[in-house]
Amino acid sequence: MKINGLGPVDPVANYNKTSRSGKTAAKKTSDSISVSDEAMKTADLFAAAELVKSAPDVRLDRIAEIKAKLEDPNYINDRVVESVADSIMDAFGI
Repeated sequence: MKINGLGPVDPVANYNKTSRSGKTAAKKTSDSISVSDEAMKTADLFAAAELVKSAPDVRLDRIAEIKAKLEDPNYINDRVVESVADSIMDAFGI
């Protein structure tokens, strides 16, 4: 049995044709966006988090201040020693 064809139907030709209307719509519009308040707050929080991440972990000004206090013989007394000891014990949960 032999099938010669189904007629003048060309399925590929239908995909290659583009329908063109005689009119061209030449509208020029400017693009715009609007950002919600929640998105603005989220962006601010993200910027703050990035700022904190980029900040140094060590504050050199505080280190210099503590070094100066430790060099002063009048600074180290029983009250300071007890305070430091209490802080260490609290940190370890003792």
